Amino acid sequence: MMPSFDFEDKRLMKEISKQGAKRVLLQLPEGLKAEAPRLASIVELAGALPIISADPCYGACDLAISDAESVGADLIIHYGHSEMIEQERVPAVYIEAKAEINVESASKKALTVLKPWNIIGLTTTIQHVHVLPDVRQWVLEAGKAVVIGDAGSLKHAGQVIGCDYSNATSIAKDVEAFLFVGGGRFHAIGVALATGKPTIVADPYEERAYSLHEETQKILGRRWATILEAEKVREFGILLGLKIGQKRFDDAMIMKEKLEKSGRRATLLALKEVSPEALMQFPTMEAFVNTACPRLSLDDTKFLKPLLTPKETMVMLGEITWEDLCERGWFESEIWK
Repeated sequence: MMPSFDFEDKRLMKEISKQGAKRVLLQLPEGLKAEAPRLASIVELAGALPIISADPCYGACDLAISDAESVGADLIIHYGHSEMIEQERVPAVYIEAKAEINVESASKKALTVLKPWNIIGLTTTIQHVHVLPDVRQWVLEAGKAVVIGDAGSLKHAGQVIGCDYSNATSIAKDVEAFLFVGGGRFHAIGVALATGKPTIVADPYEERAYSLHEETQKILGRRWATILEAEKVREFGILLGLKIGQKRFDDAMIMKEKLEKSGRRATLLALKEVSPEALMQFPTMEAFVNTACPRLSLDDTKFLKPLLTPKETMVMLGEITWEDLCERGWFESEIWK
C-alpha cells in the first residue's frame, strides 16, 4: 500500500511568511524526497526561492545547517522528524509529515501475536504517534493492560527514534512485551535491543503483524561475534561524526583513552558519512569504534571489519559484561554509566 503523508502545505506558506524568508532549503528523508518538487512550487508561491537538499537525510540529528549556510538560505524546512537539535545559526522549522494510513487492521492482527502477554507497552515513530490513542483502546478492549512511556527527551509520548528509545526503556520493567506500530523493522528492532523485551510489529503498510524474536537473536549473536573478533585487534579507528547531532567528541576521547590504556593504538577519524568505502581507505586499522549513530554498528552487515559501539567496546575491554549490555541496552546517552 502506497502511503500518503500530511505535508502541512498551508503551514509551510505561513512559516515562510512569518520568518520573512527569501531563500528556503527543503530537507526530506529518502522516503519523502519524491514530494520535494511539489513543495518547492509552494515555496515559490510564498515568495521565496526553494532549494532542495538532495543529500541523504538520516534523521533529526542530520539537520542541514552547513548546507543552508553554504547556499545562503535563511530558513530550513525539515520534514519527517520532530525537533531534536537546539541551534541558532539558521532558523529551522520541523514538519512531522504524519502518515495518513489506517492502522486498525495491522494492530488487531497484532493482538493475536500478543496473546502470551498481558501488559503491553506501545511505541511508534513520529509518523504514527497520532494514532496511538486508538491502538491503546483496541489493546484494552482485548483485555490487556497498556503502558505508554512519557515523552521524556522526545516530543511525543510513545515516540522512538533510531538512537533514542527512552520512551520504551522507561517502562520496560512495567511491561511484558512491546507493540510497535509502523513500517519496517528498523525502529522496532531498536525497541527490542533497548529493552530486551519481546517486540511485535504492527505494519500498516503490509497490513500484517509479526514477532522480531528470531531476527533480534540473530543480531545479538552477530554482535557478540563482532566483539570477540575485535578482541584480537591492536589498531583501532575511532569514528567521530561530523553531522551536527552525531558529533560526540568527548565520547570519542573516552574511547581513545580506554583503548590506549589497554595497550592498543587508537586514532580519531572525522567523517560525515560512515560507509564501508570510507573505512576501506585505512587498511592498517583492523576495527573501528563508532561514536556517531549507534545504528550504523548494529546494522553492520555491509562493513567488512568490526564496527563496535562504545558500550560494546567496554564489553571487549572487560569494563562491563555482555549480560549488562543486553539488560541495559545499546542506547543510553552516557557510555560510561
